[in-house]
Amino acid sequence: MTWIRVDQPGPDNPRLAKAVALGRAGYPPEYAPEAQLQSRMPAAVANESIVMSHSLIPDALGHIFAGYAAMLSDELPLSRRQHELIAASVSALNRCFY
Repeated sequence: MTWIRVDQPGPDNPRLAKAVALGRAGYPPEYAPEAQLQSRMPAAVANESIVMSHSLIPDALGHIFAGYAAMLSDELPLSRRQHELIAASVSALNRCFY
């Protein structure tokens, strides 16, 4: 859970909505909101997003989303399994619980 205010994308926050939409366009299909709804993840966890803790700076968030999507590109030589292994290893080294 983030301890700062988190804005939500939507009609009342068009800059944030645009940043989120552009960023998610390049993400793997299993990261799509529809796929997350099908997961067995508890609602309290599914509704939490460490990425959205950056929602107060929509322009920066758009760049973060786009950069992450580029790193997950199918055109790169790493497989999805390798991406996940790298992410899990870095999180473990940083003692991150996300």
